[in-house]
Amino acid sequence: MASLNRALLIGNVGNDPEIRTLNNEQGKVASFRLATTERYKDRNGEVKENTEWHQVTAWGKLADIVEKFVKKGSQVYAEGK
Repeated sequence: MASLNRALLIGNVGNDPEIRTLNNEQGKVASFRLATTERYKDRNGEVKENTEWHQVTAWGKLADIVEKFVKKGSQVYAEGK
């Protein structure tokens, strides 16, 4: 049986993206860390926060867009398959 995992993330970029140009004319690759934070109330009514960090990698034309528009602190939507 096959399964499918899909991630939809909205969060803030933790560092300026690292942009690399590939040698074999495949364009660029961009990578950065994305923080997602969940806020909730515990049993006592106190607000709690849980932050998770995700490594995001973009290739080709999407890496070009990241290079132009994404910087530390930017809020982005990332979809992974």
